[in-house]
Amino acid sequence: MVLLQMKNGRDVYRLLINAGASSPRLCITAEKAENPATPPMFCMALRKHLGGAKLIRIAQLGFERAARFTFEAYDEMGFKTEKHLIAEIMGKYSNLILCDRDDKMIGILKPVDFTTSQKRQLLPGMRYEEPPKQDKLDPMTVTEREFNDIMGGSDPTAVTEKKLTATFAGMASVTAREIAFRAGGHTAATLEECSRSLWQEFSAYRDAVRGKCSAPTLILSPQGVPKEYSYTDILQYGDAVKRVPMESFSALIDAYFAQRSRQDVLQQKASDILRLLHNAENRIEKKMAVQTAELTECDSGDTYKLYGDLITANIYRLKKGMKTAALENYYAEDAASVEIPLEINLTPAQNAQKYYKKYNKTKSARIHLTEQIEQAKAELAYIHTVQDALSRAETEKDLSEIRLELYQSGYASKMKNFTYKKTPAPTLLRFVTDDGRQVICGKNNVANDYLTTKVAQRSDWWFHVKNQPGSHVVLSSDGEADEPTERDFTLAAMIAAYYSKVSDGVMVPVDYTRVRYVKKPSGAKPGFVTYTTNWTAYVTPEKETVERMKVQ
Repeated sequence: MVLLQMKNGRDVYRLLINAGASSPRLCITAEKAENPATPPMFCMALRKHLGGAKLIRIAQLGFERAARFTFEAYDEMGFKTEKHLIAEIMGKYSNLILCDRDDKMIGILKPVDFTTSQKRQLLPGMRYEEPPKQDKLDPMTVTEREFNDIMGGSDPTAVTEKKLTATFAGMASVTAREIAFRAGGHTAATLEECSRSLWQEFSAYRDAVRGKCSAPTLILSPQGVPKEYSYTDILQYGDAVKRVPMESFSALIDAYFAQRSRQDVLQQKASDILRLLHNAENRIEKKMAVQTAELTECDSGDTYKLYGDLITANIYRLKKGMKTAALENYYAEDAASVEIPLEINLTPAQNAQKYYKKYNKTKSARIHLTEQIEQAKAELAYIHTVQDALSRAETEKDLSEIRLELYQSGYASKMKNFTYKKTPAPTLLRFVTDDGRQVICGKNNVANDYLTTKVAQRSDWWFHVKNQPGSHVVLSSDGEADEPTERDFTLAAMIAAYYSKVSDGVMVPVDYTRVRYVKKPSGAKPGFVTYTTNWTAYVTPEKETVERMKVQ
């Protein structure tokens, strides 16, 4: 990520150019960034060549996701010259290139040599060449006649969205779906269904791009998570989303990527935890698969006992040296004959004992395997709770607490470079309901244990999403002197649902009971409790409501 600070009189602007694979973008931002202790080489090149330069021109490269910034600068001799900064915002191929006035490359963020690409190299000293153009039309220059000829000459059953993205450069899927939705009534509309008003909606899209009727819009999920962003209002999701108008496209991009950027940074810092949990999950699932297969084989134990019983009951009819014995099954209603394999070197009594031993072995194995499978299920459930807590981690302290939890749970040997350090009490989230009642929420399993066993009073109310990983939530009862209101219970249940694996669900079941009925079994994993005398509430998590109650 590169942040260029520019001044226009008293106004200060920050131009953000992110060439990362996960969140490539280019916009004016309000975001501030700390200078790295050791600046990368490309950063040093920008400081050298563009420090004190004047931005005189910006141009988009065709209709591609690439832009050329031309600066009036000075060379090493003090003579006025031009420098070009080219931003290619193309997913994993995104890049930044610094060129002199003749387009000779003097700095590349991500150099590309012959080993990386045979078609296009980006190396210092070479002349810059634009990315190969896609075999697609410029949507801003196509005429109505050309448009109708293309669409009319295509398969009328073709999906409009796919046809638009395949034909026109720079056409995002969400945009193509919106055009199809407005022209045909649904996002999967065919060309035939859209034929009457397709050009009209396509023209409206072009007008919005040109700024004639643009309306930067942020699309949020019911939980307030950014889902999409658009040049104009989006109708295709109906009431399933919240549409938030933004004052500018830059503010829109900032808002959309703010959360994603935080998640990306944390994900990088949590890579060791993610790898540990992923490996543990795979190991447990493979082990359970083997154990389950072995348990299925134990079903033959009843057959072994039956063989032993029938041989014993008919021992007078059998003699050593027989390969098989066809015996009536007295336990079946029809007393059907059963063909029983025998070992010729064993007596009938020894054959019966052989089958009884097999039966006893399978009986013991069944008990042992059942216990092992239950233990594996419990460990897998624990891993899922840690994954859930990790998905909601917001700070490095949250990650430290999760690492400590895994260490205390016996995963220290699998955590490289981890050093145990005594830490302060776990972080707890605090809320106040509309009626002034305090609600406390754990952020991870260690915090859940601390909240339920150390902080909560026996008379408080305890909440947890039903049969899913999630946070422990405690609603204060003020010593039962003043019981919480129905609204208090609803809001506490909503917090429990929001801080769970099913935070995006509707009518999520949440169990609640007095803290006195919640028990921590001896030797149980962090966060695991049992409870009785509970009730169940059904709530739909609302991010705005939860955030409004949060105490900063």
